[in-house]
Amino acid sequence: MTYLESTFSIPKMDCPSEENLIRMALGNRSGIRSLMFDLSKQELTVVHLGEAETILSRLRPLNLGAVLKASQPALTPESSSSEGPRWESVFTIPKMDCASEENLIRMACNDDLHVLSMSFDLPNRELKVMHTGSAEHVLELLLPLRLGASLRSSSAATTDPDHSRHSSDEDGAEARTLRLLLAINGVMFFVELLVGWIAQSAGLVADSLDMFADAAVYGLALYAVGRAAHLKTRSAHIAGWLQMALAIGALSEVVRRFVYGSEPQSLLMVGIGLLALAANVSCLVLITKKRDSGAHMKASYIFSANDVVANLGVIVAGVLVNWTGSPYPDLVIGIIIGLVVLNGARRILQLR
Repeated sequence: MTYLESTFSIPKMDCPSEENLIRMALGNRSGIRSLMFDLSKQELTVVHLGEAETILSRLRPLNLGAVLKASQPALTPESSSSEGPRWESVFTIPKMDCASEENLIRMACNDDLHVLSMSFDLPNRELKVMHTGSAEHVLELLLPLRLGASLRSSSAATTDPDHSRHSSDEDGAEARTLRLLLAINGVMFFVELLVGWIAQSAGLVADSLDMFADAAVYGLALYAVGRAAHLKTRSAHIAGWLQMALAIGALSEVVRRFVYGSEPQSLLMVGIGLLALAANVSCLVLITKKRDSGAHMKASYIFSANDVVANLGVIVAGVLVNWTGSPYPDLVIGIIIGLVVLNGARRILQLR
């Protein structure tokens, strides 16, 4: 079973909308291992089984002018680890500070044949990649994410990429932890959203969206395991669009309450804020046990730690509402959290 690497010139592919059309056209075609888009050169590289002509037959009905440029045996991950030199490159990524950005990077790089392993250092905002081929190729995968990626260093690899992989038992334990985290955040999303509406609290409604963002991150991490590249991207986009719609709805509600007024119930704000804080602290305890087992768990730890800050913001806003009798502290915290969630959705939707 030999994979081919075929490159197609697509003159009318100059924006993400055409790229999405191509993904949908090839999404249900069996035997495709990866799709690599170069919008600047208007080229598509497909690693696949079977004749290149069968791929071209899927592209022609899109009327984008697709033509086959070249087709040759592909360098598979197995052969790349034994044929040709391996490199270890370190990238600085200034905007990588939580699990959301790490998942974006994983989905962008996991299915590239030249990427053998990745190691994340969120506190220092660095990514170490073991790969074949050039470091510039890996950088081209990172730049479309708009996280400020730049190459810091590249040298011959001295370790085996297999050593960085978890055993199946460790992966199973992490999956169980992620499922529990998903359940906690999913339940709290519905609780905060319902009570926030009853209590007329923009802060609680916005914080419920933060819980949804967490649940989306954990859910995507579980869903993406072993899935094809187009399914990973599709699931990320669904979560991103839903997250964006909810964030816009919450911000619209804040504006409405600014115009027409509101009477947030401070006791409910503080009470549910404390419940959400307890939920996130429980998540931190769960993740702490697995924090040293992998970069993703470290990212999840930081992600939940950031949520604790949002919970404290809602609690403080509730206290200020009770103290001043003004709804503005609730509206301000609602805007802040809503904008944070909206920005997270924007980053997810940038993944192509």
